[in-house]
Amino acid sequence: MTPAVPMVDVERLSMRYGTTVALTDVSFQVRRGEIVGFLGPNGAGKSTVMKIVTTVIAPTDGAARVGGHDVQADPLAARRLIGYLPEQVPLYTEMQVDEYVAFAGRVRGMTGAALETRLAWVAQRCALRPVWKRPIGELSRGYRQRVGLAQALLHDPEVLILDEPTTGLDPLQIIEIRELLTSLAPTKAILFSTHILQEAEAIAHRIVIIHAGRIVAEGPLAALTQGFPSLEAAFIHRLKGPPA
Repeated sequence: MTPAVPMVDVERLSMRYGTTVALTDVSFQVRRGEIVGFLGPNGAGKSTVMKIVTTVIAPTDGAARVGGHDVQADPLAARRLIGYLPEQVPLYTEMQVDEYVAFAGRVRGMTGAALETRLAWVAQRCALRPVWKRPIGELSRGYRQRVGLAQALLHDPEVLILDEPTTGLDPLQIIEIRELLTSLAPTKAILFSTHILQEAEAIAHRIVIIHAGRIVAEGPLAALTQGFPSLEAAFIHRLKGPPA
């Protein structure tokens, strides 16, 4: 059932900003039906990898492919498959929530009944009904995060790239987002970043740990925690050891 071609294929990515090395030989894959937790401390390189995969920036070396499409050689084909929630969601605060999400859909070529159906779906599944007609500038941080998630999900993408998706959410909202991602997982490839161990532990099928721009561990939760009392202990061990 697992397709031969991974939906996200990151191969030996390196990124330098002048003399600053942000990534070194980063490689991993995400297949359809998987939720992969991209775990690491702040500044480890998680957002940089996600920006490369989503065609926002180009790497210094290496390659990234989405659905078999090279993100540098064929960025438009890659983008069509991606729903992206960046760390800082670019919202137009003067627009109402419904206006903004509909605008995001039209930018992606959605129109008519198909757009209306998906608008109703994200309004319900992202719990935006209470603020659907309110200006984004009046919303709390948690609601703004959900608006960002709604635009990422609107076009029913095959690949979800979510950078810290539960930032600013209260405990109940976090549970709702976890349940939503779990329900979507069978038909999508989901990569989400976090520095919160419990987030990765709760829903990820596999975990990729990045530290100082290098992958230091990768695998199912059970494999990563073998010989350790908890994911926290395994995580600390990996960060204290020399990068692989």
